[in-house]
Amino acid sequence: MRGFFTFGIRYMLLAVTSFSVMNLCVKMLPGIPPMEMVFFRCLVSFLICAYILTRAKHSWLGNRYLLLIARGASGTLALYFFFVALQNLPLATAVTISYLSPVFSTLFAAIFLKEKVRPIQWVYFGVSLLGVILLKGWDPRVTTFYFVVGLLSAVFSGVAYTLVRTLKETEHPIVIVMHFQIVGMLAGAVFSAAHFQVPHHWEWLGLLAVGLLTQAGQVNLTKALQLERVGIATSLNFVGVIYAAIFGWVLFSEHLTLKSLFAISLVAAGVVLNILEGRKTA
Repeated sequence: MRGFFTFGIRYMLLAVTSFSVMNLCVKMLPGIPPMEMVFFRCLVSFLICAYILTRAKHSWLGNRYLLLIARGASGTLALYFFFVALQNLPLATAVTISYLSPVFSTLFAAIFLKEKVRPIQWVYFGVSLLGVILLKGWDPRVTTFYFVVGLLSAVFSGVAYTLVRTLKETEHPIVIVMHFQIVGMLAGAVFSAAHFQVPHHWEWLGLLAVGLLTQAGQVNLTKALQLERVGIATSLNFVGVIYAAIFGWVLFSEHLTLKSLFAISLVAAGVVLNILEGRKTA
């Protein structure tokens, strides 16, 4: 087990924990439009990144500008679609659908980064995909529209993860994170300006928490992807469904049926088996 918990895996677990609490904060802010939330979330992270890079006297420009912008754009789209899903689906369901991102990240990494994928790993991904499909079919709260929104979040997350891996040799982790925040902040400002909702009281604290937790998650995620293979690292996202199920049950009375638990278990089993199989080719 010691060999399994590499530094990359540990960073990913820290990232998942941070993102899970952030998801809870988003769910508790139903009055804030998703794109406006993207703006505030990225603004907080941008200020933190700027402070870190300035103090370290490190340039934030980076070297591969187009790839950095592409990473920022794909991450922003993934974030927006995920926020929409979080606000309109049960917490555990929205998070579970997003966990198809390892399927797409592994596919993109195999095509563009030439990372090896064992045939059996696609079987495990198929198990996860089956679990998500069953979850959609068995839960009447999951409409087709928001199911597709969740899938789009997973697709763009896969693109973003693969680009982070591509940039590992030329860019500082904070530089990669900062470009994501810049693109997200600009997009959020443009698309939320016409319908801006002024946060009230505790909503300001919630938005601040979203930004701080996301910053912690992004830094750990970037480090994980630079140390661990894409398909393995992103598969650890499944841990977040445990958080989501507990938060949804305790705080939002989102009870899961036995069928839903079975479907979620298929998703988790698929990604765990993928991790174990992927370690053999690392």
